[in-house]
Amino acid sequence: MPFIAAVSKIDLPHKASQQEAKKQAQDMFSVNFPEASRLIFAFDNTEIITRNFCKPLSYYTKPNTFEERNNEYIANSLQYSVEAIEDCVKKAGIKKEDITDILFVSTTGLATPSMDALIINKMRLNPHINRIPVWGLGCGGGVSGTAKANTLAKANPDAVVLLVAVELCSLTLIKSDYSKSNFIGSSLFSDGIAAVIIKGDNHQNNTGVNYVSASSKLYYDSLDVMGWDFQDTGFKVLFSKDIPAFINEHIAHDIDVFLKKNNLQLSDIKNFIFHPGGKKVLDAYNNALDVDGDFMKNTRQVMNGYGNMSSATVLYVLEKFMTEGFEPGYGLMLAMGPGFSSEMVLLEIKG
Repeated sequence: MPFIAAVSKIDLPHKASQQEAKKQAQDMFSVNFPEASRLIFAFDNTEIITRNFCKPLSYYTKPNTFEERNNEYIANSLQYSVEAIEDCVKKAGIKKEDITDILFVSTTGLATPSMDALIINKMRLNPHINRIPVWGLGCGGGVSGTAKANTLAKANPDAVVLLVAVELCSLTLIKSDYSKSNFIGSSLFSDGIAAVIIKGDNHQNNTGVNYVSASSKLYYDSLDVMGWDFQDTGFKVLFSKDIPAFINEHIAHDIDVFLKKNNLQLSDIKNFIFHPGGKKVLDAYNNALDVDGDFMKNTRQVMNGYGNMSSATVLYVLEKFMTEGFEPGYGLMLAMGPGFSSEMVLLEIKG
């Protein structure tokens, strides 16, 4: 089976404390959004300590247009993607010319030619690389991208697949949007860039982190739970307070069904590589799943240190496991995203 050879993440140069972000949000919203003083506690309840930002906090207070923000998205995506890829290629012990496929996952900016084309051109990668840009999966994109990358590597045992996830959530902030969703979003979302190298069977497996299978589920009649409302001013964030309830209602059953297809049960999972949507989402997972101990320690620590970076976040959690070590056995990657949907990948970790 295919295996994960390396994972790299970017620590952006403009990290800010949650308390700094809180003060700025209060200053920006309080005049036109009367509920700001009542809802400001949301920043403290996230358990986020620092946030990853591609621009200094002062940038977000200045007037700008959707065009200007999207141009920043393209420039920053390219710069930091290249940095993540170069580090990941080095970790995987390959040459950039070895890459056979590239998947680029994002939902926070627009580019045509797509960002994968810009990356190939900038890095002078093999011009015949199989390109797959994936857009719009939101927080579910990191797990879904991992599944798709492994499918490519399963189909071609010689494959060296590069997965890149870029989410610059901060650049979607619409200053003139004084909605509750935008205010709460400003307490959670940040920026992340990660790269993953996945190899097929014909390569020497030096990590023992093997792909087993994947699951994707779209829940009917839940389209309004999470997503974007596209406006002249940009991407207006939409998400429902019902997300934790949705997780409580569905996720335990969905995990059980997925694991049974692989002749496993929840007690067989030793490594939980979950996307941290926020404190309430983590609480919902804790409530829904009968697992002993602090099984989401790595997930929570990534959320504490970076915030919610949409699709890239789960790859930061994966990188933490790759760096600090897995427990031998099985690992479950999981994220929820717009649709409303769930994405899962089952890994087997051999010591």
